[in-house]
Amino acid sequence: MAKIVVRAALPLAARARLLHSLPPISSALSSSLSRASPISFPLPFLSPLPSFSSKTQWRCFRIPFLCSSSPGPFSGFLATLRGFRKLRRRPTGKKQAPKEKQLELKVNICVEEEMPDDPEILSIAEMLRLNVPMAMKIAFDGLKDSEYKTRDTSIDDVDKYKKVELSVLLCNDNFICKLNKEWRDEDYATDVLSMSQHIPQLDIPILMLGDIIISVETAARKAEARGHTLIDEIRILMIHGLLHLLGFDHEMSNEAEAEMEKEEELVLKSLGWKGKGLIRSTHGDVHVRSLQSGRADGNANKETKKAGSLRFYKPKFSYIFCDMDGTLLNTRSQISTENVAALREAISRGVNIVIATGKTRPAVISALKVVGLAGKGGVVSEVSPGVFLQGSLVYGGQGREIFRRSLNQNVCREAFLYSLEHEVPLIAFCQDRCLTLFEHPLVDSLHSVYHEPKAEVIPSVEHLVAAAETQKLLFLDTAEGVSSTLRPYWAEATKGLAGVVQAQPDMLEIVPAGTSKGCGVKILLDHLGIPAKEIMAIGDGENDVEMLQLASLAVALGNASDQAKAVADVIGDTNDEHGVAKAIYQYAF
Repeated sequence: MAKIVVRAALPLAARARLLHSLPPISSALSSSLSRASPISFPLPFLSPLPSFSSKTQWRCFRIPFLCSSSPGPFSGFLATLRGFRKLRRRPTGKKQAPKEKQLELKVNICVEEEMPDDPEILSIAEMLRLNVPMAMKIAFDGLKDSEYKTRDTSIDDVDKYKKVELSVLLCNDNFICKLNKEWRDEDYATDVLSMSQHIPQLDIPILMLGDIIISVETAARKAEARGHTLIDEIRILMIHGLLHLLGFDHEMSNEAEAEMEKEEELVLKSLGWKGKGLIRSTHGDVHVRSLQSGRADGNANKETKKAGSLRFYKPKFSYIFCDMDGTLLNTRSQISTENVAALREAISRGVNIVIATGKTRPAVISALKVVGLAGKGGVVSEVSPGVFLQGSLVYGGQGREIFRRSLNQNVCREAFLYSLEHEVPLIAFCQDRCLTLFEHPLVDSLHSVYHEPKAEVIPSVEHLVAAAETQKLLFLDTAEGVSSTLRPYWAEATKGLAGVVQAQPDMLEIVPAGTSKGCGVKILLDHLGIPAKEIMAIGDGENDVEMLQLASLAVALGNASDQAKAVADVIGDTNDEHGVAKAIYQYAF
């Protein structure tokens, strides 16, 4: 939620294609709409609005609305809704009062061209043509006796203007994501953006407030999570965006947040609309990511997709658990642009992508950072859930550690003595660190190719064992060396004390007994309160078997091991053929 200040630029609606010109509002005003969360942010002075593709158009409703600058038929009624606002009295006397000045509220309600022709969206747009002028009138009335200390008062006396213009655009996640990326450098879909057009130094009779852009997709998901209707959520978002345009900015300080929150609640109460204000609603969100999650909808089939109904925005699964090496990453240990696009599409539709891998968390963040999928709004970050190091380290809500299992120190000691004697590279994974006894090209490749933290060389076995708890060990050798020598030896040597697993033909991993990626996923699901029926899993290795067995839909890629394919519901394309992307498009929506 930030504030975009755009100078010397035409409103979005002014550049839109007007399909309907609706008459002025002249009778009773209605109420009832949905709530969502807005955003606004500062932009450079005299910076124009982004220029979108010439194909981008809006279907618009223009609403001229006249209201008195002093109490009249509507202004008196609306002002009295705010019991805490004092009405200005007309001067008494025998002289006839001068003719009341009329303030014209000009509102453009627009629907972005790529939005579906869904009856619910059109109904909401129709309701907004009544609701927005109502909210504007109440908000303007509140400026007259405002005692807030943090509000920017460059817009204060609305009565000095003849006309006030405002645009509201309903769009999808893709559209608002582009705006968010261009203006805030935040590459994810948000719920609301406020873009100011007001120039205080310009002495003209028109107050151009600016634009409020609302993503109906994000609003729909949050409305469901917060337990009210879509129209309620959109109303809440619209009010939040309007207050930003009138100088409120909750991001300035705690005091500014408290003042804007109070004003949101007052406007909602005055209008009799349902729901809490956006700021208060956000404070009540325990798990922000879970608000983004949709719910399975068995009717969301191909025909629904063609129809463009809002139902299509709800995915079949709220979570997708995805492996990294051999699955999301191709044979060059890179993520294809097709896979990136599919992950973004899934996130925009409310699907939570969770990585379940043998890698460390820093390695996953490093790999996904290259393609812009790490950090806020991405797939992985320091504050997102995930399953790492073959399930021996699990992070839950807000990225906090909820499970850790470490190897027996005697197993670690024996493995490193074997490494020295046979000159086979061995790495100990200790949460976010990698430790080894000697330098080797294969050890270097673990960092340069697989994104793992650069291995620290420890001078002796005892020093290494005492340095930190080890969650897994990794031998590096040829595929033949692993299959013919390392695996048979260590499967027997660790029996009852640890387990051995292979994610790659030329790597052998030793993990704590009873540990698996599937167990880690189960621990995380229990922590988040998510049933297994709501998850889809994608993997390729024998270490993915338990995870695939747990999921409601299990996808093994074409390059998967025989063990993984045997338990999968679906066999997809290979990791070099963008198998993850194709699985998401085909089965997640």
